[in-house]
Parts: sequence; structure tokens; C-alpha cells
Amino acid sequence: MEEVSRLRVLLDNISSYLSISSSSDKLSSNPAHKYYSRVEEIAKLLMPVLDNLVASDASLTELLNNGFEELSQYIDELREQFESWQPLSSRIFYVLRIESLASKMRESSLEVFQLLKHLPADLVSPSEDCLELVKLVGREEVSYTIDRALIDQRKGVELTPEVLLKIAESVGLRSNQDILIEGVVLTNLKEDAKLVKNNIKAGFIKGLMYLTKQMHDYLAKIEQSQLPSDFFCPLSLQLMTDPVTVASGQTYERAFIEKWFDMGLMVCPKTRQALTQTTLTPNFTVKAFIANWCESNNVNPPDPLELIQSNQPFPLLVGSGSRGSLPLPVMDDTLKCNHTESVDASKCEELHQVLTRSASAPGIVSKVVSKANTSISQAPVETVPQPCIIPATMKETGSSSNMEAEETGGSSNMEVEVKKLIQDLKSSSLDAQREATAQLRLLTKDIPDNRTVIARCGAIAALVNKLYSMDKMIQADAVTCLLNLSLDDSNKTVIAYSGVFKPLVHVLKTGNMEAKENSTRALVSLSKAEENRTKMLEAGAIEPLVRLMGNGSPRGKKDAATALTNLATRNKEKEMVIRGGGVRYLIQMMNPAAGTVERAVVVLANLANVPEAKIAIRDGGGIPLLVEVVELGSPRGQENAAAALCLLCMDSSRFCNTVIREGAIPPLVALTRSGTARAKEKAKSLLKYFEALKQENQRRS
Repeated sequence: MEEVSRLRVLLDNISSYLSISSSSDKLSSNPAHKYYSRVEEIAKLLMPVLDNLVASDASLTELLNNGFEELSQYIDELREQFESWQPLSSRIFYVLRIESLASKMRESSLEVFQLLKHLPADLVSPSEDCLELVKLVGREEVSYTIDRALIDQRKGVELTPEVLLKIAESVGLRSNQDILIEGVVLTNLKEDAKLVKNNIKAGFIKGLMYLTKQMHDYLAKIEQSQLPSDFFCPLSLQLMTDPVTVASGQTYERAFIEKWFDMGLMVCPKTRQALTQTTLTPNFTVKAFIANWCESNNVNPPDPLELIQSNQPFPLLVGSGSRGSLPLPVMDDTLKCNHTESVDASKCEELHQVLTRSASAPGIVSKVVSKANTSISQAPVETVPQPCIIPATMKETGSSSNMEAEETGGSSNMEVEVKKLIQDLKSSSLDAQREATAQLRLLTKDIPDNRTVIARCGAIAALVNKLYSMDKMIQADAVTCLLNLSLDDSNKTVIAYSGVFKPLVHVLKTGNMEAKENSTRALVSLSKAEENRTKMLEAGAIEPLVRLMGNGSPRGKKDAATALTNLATRNKEKEMVIRGGGVRYLIQMMNPAAGTVERAVVVLANLANVPEAKIAIRDGGGIPLLVEVVELGSPRGQENAAAALCLLCMDSSRFCNTVIREGAIPPLVALTRSGTARAKEKAKSLLKYFEALKQENQRRS
């Protein structure tokens, strides 16, 4: 049943999410780790209820189906966000995005448990208790604290150290270095917003920049209260022992500025000026002054290498290390916000949406310096944050706390530019069309608000038309634009109703490899709505997706498999996948070196209830590979491999004997002890099948 397939997808997504905790070191350093724990609590409450529903094959209401689909989407997005965190991305943006998704997931789960109360008690007996337990899951929101702080800034209200520390702790800014990196990231994001005349976002980011400046000033005031400020490294906030000067003229402790550069941060931490080279010039004058001062005051400067090697070299939060007893200083007038264009209360919700609307946490993104230097053949846009590099072209930004007023009329200027590009799309000149699609691709790549403006100007219909272009470059750029636009939920409906599905399938059949893969990703993005999936099937999407699963790149194969998982929910579609050679391609994808094993096993588990698939898996050599995943795979892989083997062995002594001969019993026994809840259940079911077969054979003999 389609309901069961959806529930299995949700269970798979939950299992994948829970498996993140196995990388505890990576998770503990994630600034949003507390939200992971909150979602984990709810996910663990959901799993037994979902398992009961799958086992019962019960018919579910449309509201429940929609609720489960929504939960699946939120959990999958949260998994992607946690797996793709990059240390040089904006921590504030990232945490607010995670918080927004976690809040939506919590509200959605409350609605689902409320609806489950109306099902028979034997199916969902724990639902009443679960409803109350979900209500107890923490929901403190830093977004509210930040909104209030920005409002207070506008009013000239002095922010207390407690507020600054609360925000810093909530977004993972636990050191002076973290604060300085966040300031650099926000500076670059502000410049990007100004580049496209997005004044609302630029103004909001300025407010956040001022918050980070106050955090830095507060920490510096603690550290430097009794010592000459010129003797301190702006990065470590400790007395320098080997001061060196960088190209911006600022002086730092050598070990700390070298570490800063090693992280790829080609910008002065204090002035945020872009640096074209990393030459370090010893500052012997400052070094001599520090040595004389230390001798006169009987002070031993700290060892910078020891500070760097310690776990938390520059703790911000009061209560950490030796600074736990330091008093909270009262900020003087120099720390007050005196800019005039910050946020007011009526804008808080709008500005909060600016932060949480994007599909990924913003990182330090490259800028378009000029059209002449723009590379048209870019890599496809990613839905997760990419490795962040400070561009050498970043403009110098002073450290003044005053915020200059933004220009007005940016949105209208953007619309004029976009409408001109849309006219160029309709030009008879191929060069004009190439330039227009390339520019639209750039504009839709990184900044979510651009996507809204471009869709509002009517670009979607013109881009859909270009999917039939004979020029492969135009076709590839057009499909990538549509993929980027589909990342904004508000654009999905417009794209779906533009007649996009047949053109996307046309690209799947005729485009170059980049175009085919981005077309697939667009289908994945749009396939969350059931009516869209129906249109994709009517457009003939399954056959070319199966082919891409056979001859695409590893990423293309994984995306094709994801699309087929979403589309092949009924036996009719599953049989189309099987007839097209899908099982053969999935078995080929189970090569660990290709990095596609997990996705292949998910699809095999989805197909394995169809008789033709069972035969194809057996004849294609899939059973030993599934057993290998049960033994050596990731938690998610083990779950799905065990689920696939369960379906193969159900009511079939022949398949049971084949699986036993492949040595499945020892890893299955191990899985009953150490696997996830769902993996344990599947392993126990398989072992019961084997035991029943053994008893039957004994009776016959």
C-alpha cells in the first residue's frame, strides 16, 4: 500500500537521523546540538507507533498521511542540516534555521499524535502518553531573544551581559575566535545582500554584526581590565609573546594568526580587510615593550601553543575555567547601539523569515566581481552548505559600530534587471539567451530572496520553455535555475503548475549529464507533493530515471534512486523500475567504493515485496551483498538490508535457505543486540523465519 511505503520512508528518515549520534564528536561541536537532542526525543517516540502501523497495514486518513509526509520532510531536512554543518558558516543563521525546522517538527508531531488518538487503541496505544511527552520537550527559542535584542538596540536600550551571553551560548559562539569568525561571515553575507539590493536582509545582518561586536568588546573588557590593551592579541585576548604584523597593519600572536590562515580565512580578524598574501612581519618594538612590562610587573606570559592545543583555548561563557569567578562588568556608553536603521517590532517576523527561509545555512559565499569574470559552467547548486572560502575580492570593512544607512529602491532595481534577462531569454540570439540563463543561474544560486523576486517577475515560464532548447548550455542553465527556484517552498506550486514535468523528463532523456542530474534533483525537490508525483509518472519519468541510475555519476545515481523511491510507491511503478533493469543497477550501486550503498539498499527494500524484484535480486547476486551490509553497513544500511531480506524470506523457504547459506545468522544475531530499534525488529523476524524453517524440516525428516 502507498500508506505503508510512506511510513517506511518516514522510518528510514528517522533511522538516518538517529544514526547521526554515532558521530558524537562531530555532533558535540555542532552549535545546534541541543536541538538534535530535542528532535531525537520525539523521533524515538514516533518509531514504535510507526512500526505498529506498518505491521498492521491499517488504512490511514488523508490528514494522517499528510502529517506523516510533513514529518518525513522535516526530519530529512534536519538530517541534511546536521550532516552538512561547516565550521566557517554563520552559526547564527545555522542555529535559527535548525530551530525553525525543529519547532515545525515538534508542532507537526503533536498534530499527528492528536490524530492517532482516533485510531484503534491496539494499534497506537502509546499515543496519548506520547502526546504528553512531546509537550514536555524543550522549546526555548533563541530567535525570540535575538529579536528582542535587535529591538532594544533600535531603542538605544543597553544590552546586558546576561543577554549577550545567552545569545552567544545558544548559537555556539563559545570563544573570541568564534565571535571574530562570525563577524567575518556576517560581513560577507551583508555585502552579498547589498550586491543584490536586498536592504531588509542587509539591515538585519548589520544588527547581528553589532551583537557580535558587543560580545567581543565585553570579552575583551574582562580579559584586559588590568593589563595594557596594546599588548594583547586580538585573536587570543592574551599577552603576546611572538607578535607579528599582517598586511593590514594589525599585530597578532604568531601561533594564533597562523591558525586563522590555516582555516582558509584570508581576512584580517580585526578590520575584516581582505588580505592578498599571508606574510607575517615580526614586530620587535611591541615585543620589547611587552618584555619590559612583564619584567617590571613580574608577569609570566602564557604559552600560546598550550592555549591552542587546549580544548577550549578562549572560553567566552562565564563559569568556564579560571574566569568563572570574574564579575560581569557594566557596559559603558561606548557599547550602546547608536545606529538608526535597525529593526523595529513590526519587522521582527519578516526578518526572522529572512533567516529561516533558506534551504541551507548560509556560509561564506563567493561574489560575482564582474560578468566578464563569471564562469558559466558552474557546478550544480547544492542543497547543503558547501565548504566556505573567504574570497580575496571581499571589500574592506571598518570596525566602527556605527551603521551607515542603506540605499532604497533595491528591490525595484533587481526586478528591472530580472525583467531584462527574461526578455533576453525570448531573444532570437543564442548568445543573448546563453548570457541570460547564465546570469539567472548565478542570481538563483546562493540567495533565497533572489528566488522570490525572480519568480515574481515571471521567469519560471520562460525558463521552462528553454528546457526544450537545442543548445545544451542553455538547457543545462535553465534546468539548474528551476532547481534553484524550487528550493524556495513558495515557488514549488508555481513551478508545478507551469507544465514543467514533461520538459524535465525531456531534459532527462536528451540533456548533457549535468542537465540530466539537475533535472533529477528538481524532480526530487518537487516530488514531495502527491499531485506532483502523479504528473511525473504521467510524463514518463521512471524510465529515464532508471537509465540515469545505471550510467550517471555517483551523485546522479543517488538522486535518481531517491526520485524512484518517491515515485515507485505502488506495485505498478515498482514493476516498471524492475523491467527497466533497475534491480541490476541497484546491485551495481552496492559497491562500497562508489558511496551509493545506503541509497541502493533503501530502494531495494522498497522493491523487495514484488515477486519480480525478488527473483532479480537473487539472480543478480544481491543477497550476499545485502548480508554484507547487515554485517558491515551503517545503522541505516543495516536496517534497510534487514528489511529487504525480511521481504525476500517472507513465506519462502527457498529464499530463507539462500540467505542462511550466505552466512546471515551471525550478523543478524549481532544486530538483535546492537542495532537500532527497527533493525533489531527485522533481525528478530528473520531469525524467527529461520527457526520456523528448521522446525518444519525436522518434522519432515
